[in-house]
Amino acid sequence: MVNRFARAAVRRSLGRVRYVRPVPPGSAPPAVRRVYDPLEREFGVLAPPVALHAPQPQVLAVAWVLLRETLVARGHATRATREAVAAAVSLGNACPYCVDVHTSTLYGLVQGPDAAAVAAGRVDVVTDPDIRTLVRWARGPVVVGPPPFPAAVAPELLGVAVTFHYLNRMVNVFLDDSPVPPAVPGRLRGGTRRLLGAMLRPAASRSVQPGAALALLPAAPLPSDLDWALGRPTIAAAFARASAVVDELADAAVPAVVRELVGERIAAWDGTPPGISRAWAADAVAGLAPAHRPTARLALLTAMASHQVDDAVVHDHGHRAPGDADLLTVTAWASLTAARRLGARMARDVGRPVDQPGAG
Repeated sequence: MVNRFARAAVRRSLGRVRYVRPVPPGSAPPAVRRVYDPLEREFGVLAPPVALHAPQPQVLAVAWVLLRETLVARGHATRATREAVAAAVSLGNACPYCVDVHTSTLYGLVQGPDAAAVAAGRVDVVTDPDIRTLVRWARGPVVVGPPPFPAAVAPELLGVAVTFHYLNRMVNVFLDDSPVPPAVPGRLRGGTRRLLGAMLRPAASRSVQPGAALALLPAAPLPSDLDWALGRPTIAAAFARASAVVDELADAAVPAVVRELVGERIAAWDGTPPGISRAWAADAVAGLAPAHRPTARLALLTAMASHQVDDAVVHDHGHRAPGDADLLTVTAWASLTAARRLGARMARDVGRPVDQPGAG
């Protein structure tokens, strides 16, 4: 009964998606249903961070393939280890929605005080040394030093990190700050998160076969910046296919001059937040034709400061290219481009000798 109630509450939270019209499960077309069904079955709920992509079904498939093959499918690293990385990256990206979801799942798997400590950003009081070390490493935004895990699990944990660098940006643009309804009083929100963890625990504890989602996307070669994934063929295939689909969609939806400018800016970026104002974005696009500036500003903000995207930024872009599918394509391309850049930086020191927690 409790789980049915919680799942229904999560489904209702689709109504809090901003800027695009959610696709209700009861009226989902086949291209959406083929993601919704395994998402709800294997993740445990119809997760809004994935479902928000549904107005652009190809990008919806990208989001699910990345999440499933890195976080959900079984691997060498435990699910708790991967949830810790997901929560840590979300902390670094100031994505409270994803922090709530993945610390809730972590609580459901390990219980004790550590999930609450991670949720509060109090990394130093995390009692499990493996989780504490991983969270410090993954939290960023600038990663210093080698990853604290063996090279054998690098494709899995780097894959989770890159996936959440992508999802955090999309969530910050399109969702509220928490999956917990705003009407829930502050004193009850901790208990609601524990309920969410209990709801997600059965699915998170289940063994899920890797590779089953890959057929949702066409085969593609792996770009060189994603070479860190080569040790795990299903994860390499997921990122190769996802990147090819998003790049192809962007070729049609994002003007070439915008792709060039945004790509250059991200390539030179180390992950450091660019500042509390948006003047840097206005300055960056000033050399473009006026018609291209709104899309370039939206893409830059999504990639480098997603919490700064607001109604005005989205609406300015919409005057050039209205439509939910276009908006999702531009933001997905910017998010994945940034995530790939940050993943390549995180992967640079894989293989250097360090303490190696996290294998399971």
